[in-house]
Amino acid sequence: MPNASRLQQRLRLFDAVTIVAGSMIGSAIFFALSIMAQWVQTPGILIGLWVFAGVFTILGTLAFGELAGMFPHAGGQYVYLREAYSAFWGFLFGWTQFVVVQTGFNAAVAIAFAKYLGSLVPVLGEDHVLLVIPLAQRLPSVVRAAMPEWLHFFTINSAQCVACGVIAVLTAVNIRGVREGALVQNLFTVLKLVALAALIAAGLMRSSDWAHFVPLWEPVAGPAVSWKPGEGALQTAFLAGLAVALSKALFAYDAWNTVTFVAEEVHDSERTLPRAMLLGSLLVTGVYVLANVAYLAVLPIAEIAAVPENRVAQQVAEKLFGAVGSTLVIVAILISTFGCVNGMILGGARVNYAMAREGLFFRACSKLHPRNGTPAVALVYQGAWSMLLALTGSYSALLTYTTFASVFFGGLTVAAVFWLRWRQPHRPRPYRCWGYPITPAAYLVICLAFLVYVIQGAPRETGFGMLLILSGVPFYWWWRGKRGLPAG
Repeated sequence: MPNASRLQQRLRLFDAVTIVAGSMIGSAIFFALSIMAQWVQTPGILIGLWVFAGVFTILGTLAFGELAGMFPHAGGQYVYLREAYSAFWGFLFGWTQFVVVQTGFNAAVAIAFAKYLGSLVPVLGEDHVLLVIPLAQRLPSVVRAAMPEWLHFFTINSAQCVACGVIAVLTAVNIRGVREGALVQNLFTVLKLVALAALIAAGLMRSSDWAHFVPLWEPVAGPAVSWKPGEGALQTAFLAGLAVALSKALFAYDAWNTVTFVAEEVHDSERTLPRAMLLGSLLVTGVYVLANVAYLAVLPIAEIAAVPENRVAQQVAEKLFGAVGSTLVIVAILISTFGCVNGMILGGARVNYAMAREGLFFRACSKLHPRNGTPAVALVYQGAWSMLLALTGSYSALLTYTTFASVFFGGLTVAAVFWLRWRQPHRPRPYRCWGYPITPAAYLVICLAFLVYVIQGAPRETGFGMLLILSGVPFYWWWRGKRGLPAG
């Protein structure tokens, strides 16, 4: 029987790599190119965006690796921000993870799982509506206009219920034990990589018509880009569209930092975590770039942009294998999204656990399961909130909220590498950021540019994301006051 007074070190390098890769590869790789092609219709630039997002991610892992070696504790990024700046910034990160980022990803990917399951079993799909409540009907018109579209009507359909079921099942598996959660992660990550490798190989071998890649670099705006005639207007609109397209690629790469949350449960985590983040990110970058090259080799860019419901991988598989190809891709997506949700559930609850044991979250979340040694209460809290988001939020809105918050806190964490080099120059660093100071500086420049453009491209959703971050401020002061902790 494990010692339930502390987290157990039961994860090794392979487990850590599958948490990185499995949490990153969800549903986005199967449909994101179609959304991106609605904004940018230059094949070379689109592939370049996937490469760029991969390099951006790898730059982040290099910086995070140094912090992971310095602070091998449960909570990962929460601990880095707390140690570098203050408990306030660590709390805002943890609060945002709980309120929207980690739980929002759980909900969004679980909804994607349910959506594709509905393709095989229609009664479980989004079209099978169970309940509709008109929330905005009796509100003043000014209030209605300010409300997000998805809040006008509270609708529950079968897909949302399936998504809640997936979250509940995987939460139960991870309460059972970190080893059980890791075994599920290992299995589903290997299966999804095999499925993607088969699709990539078939796409690259089948097509010999590289005309789909012409024009390779000439900027061509997609139909979603709107602009008014004027000097430089098209170029400005194209750049804004480029930023929106990049946000979809960044969403596909997100969650690579999830493995830092389980640092206390990884053997020799000071050295294992930096290697796992780098290996996992390199693997996923290679898979993503090759998959999108394969999609473009099979379908022309205009057809990709017009694919119904953005199901580009499904369309490619139908072209390659006939009707059975569609079913095979749906099964691959179900495997991929199921494994992705498991990885995020496994890691995410450790942040709430770390906050709770320091008095900055619900006290119950600091307790470990008496037999399994897992943060069972924190897992239940995370699962319950994820299910609430699945029942109330649209997939597109969740994607925008999580991308902005993720990049913001990612930039703040990478900046901590500079800050700690200055404040704590003699602290042991088992791993030092490769390419310092150039690589972390490049990451920060890209972060700043992306945040500026995403604010311009989706101001309402981004504003809502900012408010969610700031909503943690009163809770921070409340918890600090309740525990009698100092304000600093």
